Amino acid sequence: MDRIILHSDLNNFFASVEAAKNPLLRGKVFAVAGDPEKRHGIILAKSQPAKELGISTGEVIWQAKLKCPDLILVKPDMVSYHRYSKRVHEIYRRFTDTIEPFGIDEAWLDVTGSTRLFGSGEEIARKIRHAVKEELGLTVSIGVSFNKIFAKLGSDLKKPDATTIISRDNFKAVVHPLPITALLFVGRSTREKLERYGIKKIGHLANADPNFLKNLLGKNGLLLYHYANGSDIGSTLLSQTPPAKSIGNSVTTAYDLTTEQEIRIQLMMLAEHIAARLREQNVAGALIHISIRDRNLRTITRQKQLELPTNHAPAIADAAFSLFQQHYDLSTPVRSIGIGVGNLSSDTGNLQLSLWDPEHKRVNEQNLDHAVDHLRNRYGFNCVVRAGCLHHQLKNYTLTNDPQAPSSLCTLPGCRH
Repeated sequence: MDRIILHSDLNNFFASVEAAKNPLLRGKVFAVAGDPEKRHGIILAKSQPAKELGISTGEVIWQAKLKCPDLILVKPDMVSYHRYSKRVHEIYRRFTDTIEPFGIDEAWLDVTGSTRLFGSGEEIARKIRHAVKEELGLTVSIGVSFNKIFAKLGSDLKKPDATTIISRDNFKAVVHPLPITALLFVGRSTREKLERYGIKKIGHLANADPNFLKNLLGKNGLLLYHYANGSDIGSTLLSQTPPAKSIGNSVTTAYDLTTEQEIRIQLMMLAEHIAARLREQNVAGALIHISIRDRNLRTITRQKQLELPTNHAPAIADAAFSLFQQHYDLSTPVRSIGIGVGNLSSDTGNLQLSLWDPEHKRVNEQNLDHAVDHLRNRYGFNCVVRAGCLHHQLKNYTLTNDPQAPSSLCTLPGCRH
């Protein structure tokens, strides 16, 4: 029996969240963008009216302004985007626990075992779309098919707020006339190679000689051949992402840092969010790693081992600042800085105590952290901020995710990414 796979794609996600937060933006020509006077002046997302005027994701702001001088620019709020994404996934989990994220705004869902409770794949898609719209004010396009590739393709075919069914009975009629670029993993280079031999549509790919495709594209040629013919090869759905080996963040500041006070504040702001993510995953780390890039784009990295694993922000920031003082001369200003925490171990809530900690300071710190986490989960990350960061905000900086921890973004004051 075929599986029933859904691919859910939130429409114009960043812009839709901004419109949900601020109803005055609804129906307006606006875009989520960085600051042109800083180091990140590009369009990150656009509203549907802006899209209709030809404004595209990735273009620089001045180009977008040529198309629409009255374009409204909104600074990105990644805290809200991740919060909304989490709430959407909570809706998904009402229907299945087999979910594979594909970025912040897309996911595959295997609902094969859910049909007896919730109806057909199409009915489940309709219920998800309704719940997301009613509860969050967002729209979602969903593809329903018997494999991941066609489910993804289906969600791309009709936007916004639509369900597309691609079945074994209709996939040749629906999929094969489409250009090969509609197929997942066919990029510009692959398209150019295939088009040299007249393979311009998915149907051409499905009817090509698989040995020819293997010689032309290697093993990816065979994968694309199977994808075009509706095979599940290479498209296993994951129910969960593997645990991170380390958790970290780095920040490129709007201006170069020249004092130890600026460095310490920046490290504390990074450590706050890293520590919260460690606690969210019920882990603690004993290896502290820092990376520093100066204004000449020279990068150094250093690390140290702690006596005990921690998920407490001041402990992480103190260790990182100690590394910085030992290994960097501030005669050259700093352009970007990052922290990583590795050697992760499970944190069950029973921290090992030190003989030199008779007042149980670590237990008190843990209780405080959990109380702050509770407040932030309920009222937003910015509801509780350390005084040092509050009074010395470093404004308008762009946070870059650690490769081993792609889901993180800074949520502290001054962060505009």
